[in-house]
Amino acid sequence: MNKKEIAHIRKQFKLDHDLLKVFDMLNVYIMKESNEIYHAECQPFALVDREKQELYMSNFKKLLTGELGQKLYELKFQEDAEEPTRVLLHQGLVTGHTEDWQNLMLLLVEKMLKDTKYERDTVVTFVRGEYFRPTRARNDVAETSDRDEMFAHPFILCSVNSTEQQKKTLQFDYVEREFKYNVIVDPIIKLSSPEQGFFYPSVTDNASDVNRILYCAGKANEPNHHYIDQVLNAEKTVTAQEERSIFEDIVKEVAGESLDAGTIAQVYEEIHRVIDTHQEEEPPMLDFKEVERVLAVSGVADVTSEKVERAFQAVVDDRNYELKASSVIPKFNSKSIKIDTKVATISVSPQDLRYVKQVVYQGKRCLLIEVDEDVAIEGFTLATETL
Repeated sequence: MNKKEIAHIRKQFKLDHDLLKVFDMLNVYIMKESNEIYHAECQPFALVDREKQELYMSNFKKLLTGELGQKLYELKFQEDAEEPTRVLLHQGLVTGHTEDWQNLMLLLVEKMLKDTKYERDTVVTFVRGEYFRPTRARNDVAETSDRDEMFAHPFILCSVNSTEQQKKTLQFDYVEREFKYNVIVDPIIKLSSPEQGFFYPSVTDNASDVNRILYCAGKANEPNHHYIDQVLNAEKTVTAQEERSIFEDIVKEVAGESLDAGTIAQVYEEIHRVIDTHQEEEPPMLDFKEVERVLAVSGVADVTSEKVERAFQAVVDDRNYELKASSVIPKFNSKSIKIDTKVATISVSPQDLRYVKQVVYQGKRCLLIEVDEDVAIEGFTLATETL
């Protein structure tokens, strides 16, 4: 599943969109004290108040927002799982009976409750529906529209949302002309910030893939591994943050602990070029041969295939491991690199890292930053000194 496919699905989640139909919605309320289902309610989505529909649509769109490898993870199902969730979800996908679908989703909630203690009351929301994709692109020459032939993709979406208690307030009663202490005991469901969830089935080459699922984390680089393994029965995932750490360890194995800023900048620029020139739908990957090439053209000394291969084996215990190129570099066009010192924290973009150097001046280590213009501090232009 790639960014383009996720974006196509996400933008359908708005009211009255002609390429999306939501049939049924199931809400399950879980009490934190008992860790049991307190209430479950299933109804056709069309019968839900329009104001509520808007809230839910915003929630679903928020759930599907984020970068692949950071908040969104396409996962394969485990092959040897007992009572696999893959079977349960597929049955829910193909059944034509709402009651059967509801019972299957409640079985999934039971799996969520096993070996898990919720810190707050939690609401699990399931919807089932279908979205449409054109089977071919628009052809202006032949005067055919991309909507002339559409294909329906059934789906199940799940959003897990925690609750919070409303704050105690002081109110003024206009009729009685007195101040009143107001306590509202009904909890608020935090639809604006889903904790986690999933979209099933995933998409491969614009076609539904029932062997994969899109897991959605609440926070970047913080997937719930217990939920992935025990609830979804999916294979372990590696976050973009973890992949970057792996790449850094591999480079250290090959080049040593110390690199100048110019070389690091060159490495990032070369990987960015790989990403920028990649033509295929699937994201570009870096195996040990490609990492060897990147380090060599970036000016790292004494780089050989054998050294890089040994580094892969030492760090990930797999010489054939592949890294996602987009995961191993900071965001290229923003000031995504933080340089922390005792005196100051400086933010630079990967492409501007070449203008930063660590030098020794009068026996002391200093950070030297090349600039093209005068530097202003609190409205004052900084005087230029010649060293």
